[in-house]
Amino acid sequence: MKNFIAGVRYFIRGLGWTARRPKQWLFGLLPALIVLAAYVAGLMVLGAYLGDLTRAASPFADHWSSGLRDAMRVLMGVLFFAAALMISIVTFTGVTLVVGEPFYEGISSRVEKSAGGLPPEADVPLWKQLVRGLGDAVFVGLITAIFAVVFFALGFLPVVGQTVVPVIAACVSGYFLTLELTSIALERRGLRRRDRFALLRRNRGLAVGFGASVFVVFLIPLGAVLAMPGAVAGGTLLARERFADQGVSAGQGVSSVDAR
Repeated sequence: MKNFIAGVRYFIRGLGWTARRPKQWLFGLLPALIVLAAYVAGLMVLGAYLGDLTRAASPFADHWSSGLRDAMRVLMGVLFFAAALMISIVTFTGVTLVVGEPFYEGISSRVEKSAGGLPPEADVPLWKQLVRGLGDAVFVGLITAIFAVVFFALGFLPVVGQTVVPVIAACVSGYFLTLELTSIALERRGLRRRDRFALLRRNRGLAVGFGASVFVVFLIPLGAVLAMPGAVAGGTLLARERFADQGVSAGQGVSSVDAR
């Protein structure tokens, strides 16, 4: 629990960093607004056809009593939309980081400078960074989709599906959000996805605390847009300080990756 709370504090610190620098906050809003518009359009289309989707997915209920059939399809529709919302929130971060890579790279660099200076960067061309970022976003999206299907099925469980499952879903989604939000600072140190996963596994409580708090804020209307710059700043602080806390210098991180 101590590490979980520490993870939440990193998000608060990131929000505080951008609050003290409104120009940086405004700088990070544009990519998030563009991606949000695309995601909202997709969710609106899903909502418009949600009734057709639930009917197509439940032909077995056609001969049930109208009350039971309608109740089941309403619950199915809610779970469909909740699963889509979960996938949207987690993939929103990765897609926004790819679309706004120059914006968030700039914010992350300024966070590092304000915290003591930039580390020596791995010599990776910009195009390769973008390809890796897109690949990471697709990977996280696929993993999240698998979890969404599992949580969708568990959502039908009485009581547990409406209480325990959403909490677990927030923690799992938060873990992957942390992977995305620390990616810029850890990529700067030469760490690829598998190395970042290993780092987060060693700091699971921190990762879940940070990411779950971001996930909850992202559920608030426009929360994902308004908090995105602060989430990037908090992820940079988390990556920087925990990377250093574990006694791994930037040069060692880069050389170990290059050696592989």
